[in-house]
Amino acid sequence: MAWLTLAQIESMGFAQVGNPVFLSDKAVFYNCQNIRLGSHVRIDDFCVLSAGSGGIEIGDYVHIAAYCLLKGEGKIYIADFSGLSARVSIYSSYDDCRGEVLAYLNLPEAATYGQHGDVILQGQSGSGVGSVILPNVTLEEGSGCPSSTVIVKDCKAFCGYFGVPARWVTRRKRNIVELEKQLRAKLAHEK
Repeated sequence: MAWLTLAQIESMGFAQVGNPVFLSDKAVFYNCQNIRLGSHVRIDDFCVLSAGSGGIEIGDYVHIAAYCLLKGEGKIYIADFSGLSARVSIYSSYDDCRGEVLAYLNLPEAATYGQHGDVILQGQSGSGVGSVILPNVTLEEGSGCPSSTVIVKDCKAFCGYFGVPARWVTRRKRNIVELEKQLRAKLAHEK
């Protein structure tokens, strides 16, 4: 895997870039002026981040694995210490497919009817391989979804969800909160 250089990243016009940031030279970024990247962010090969008017904001210590897609007009926010496994798709917009309006075409907004809504991944949350997250969804702190899950509703804190559509299956341990505190304390001490 080859990483973009700092000069290449700065030339792309991101709204914010932390330090360090590792962006694959095989990842694609659209509307960089609407994308904010925290520190210790890694985005792997073949990811596509296409920010709409709501923007994409990625916190600190976030890893987005290969082939992920983040796109739409609503805001996409991935908080500190969260992540996405390979092939996760996050949509903050989708077309109306009921046949009442034109959809799936490159038309002016007035000619189509799309649903837009924010997607929020709070701290220590994440989604497994091949999962899909749709608009107007929050994954609360510590929530998680294993592979091939379709998330259409909010996921409660420290709970695990699975299925199509996702449904509650288990509680998750809170050890990760203490581990995050310990790491933050260690990093602050090293400064």
